[in-house]
Amino acid sequence: MVDLKHRPVVYVVSDSVGETADLVVKAATSQFSGTGVEVRRIPYVEDKVTIDEIITLAKQVNAVIAFTLVVPEIKQYLIQQASKEKVEIVDIIGPMLEKISALTNQQPRFEPGLVYRLDEEYFRKVEAIEFAVKYDDGRDPRGIMRADVVLIGVSRTSKTPLSQYLAHKRLKVANVPLVPEVEPPEELFKVSPKKCIGLKISAEKLNDIRAERLKALGLKAEANYANIDRIKKELEYAEDIMNRIGCTVIDVSSKAVEETANLISNMFQGK
Repeated sequence: MVDLKHRPVVYVVSDSVGETADLVVKAATSQFSGTGVEVRRIPYVEDKVTIDEIITLAKQVNAVIAFTLVVPEIKQYLIQQASKEKVEIVDIIGPMLEKISALTNQQPRFEPGLVYRLDEEYFRKVEAIEFAVKYDDGRDPRGIMRADVVLIGVSRTSKTPLSQYLAHKRLKVANVPLVPEVEPPEELFKVSPKKCIGLKISAEKLNDIRAERLKALGLKAEANYANIDRIKKELEYAEDIMNRIGCTVIDVSSKAVEETANLISNMFQGK
């Protein structure tokens, strides 16, 4: 049975969050049933004073230091001081960096926390995609106030695909259809006009798009949905709403979704 007062200690040291080293150490210790190794994580180590403190602590309890330090100066200092004080160390990421450097003939960036940043970006993207789905097509007007971008326009102006495309750029997008018979949600007039993007389109282009949509659904192209007079009425109504809001308006008549999305993304970059 392990003496809990004197159980083995591993210090996990990193110039980022230390999650990588922590997982490796815990995976290793799990192979030794009943050893009761204590893992003490010390993240965001960026100076030599902290290194000295860690080595002193490790020496006092005869601990091993497992590290993922990528800044060369700090890493070398740890190696030198640990050797001087006869403290055991394990470089978890260094050997792999050297092998990949040789394999690719490139130098590492030596920037702490890149994996963590990538993970954070991934989760922000997932969150934005879920947001776009939840607040698509005006389903819940509460999303208007929470969104980074609010798209407004008549049916078939690519609001939904634009929302998804922008979500992949980590922007939370809500979209609201404008229909003459339906009063727009009041949130649309409360949110900052800078967040709103109006999507306009020529009546002829929209007529073609809607006629094709009806055919794809097995319906007659002459239906009111694709009637040119009806379309003009919708577009006039949408233009009036956009003017009331005072938002930026983009003509999507001859633009691909990707082109419009890039325009919008550039507007909101860094916000």
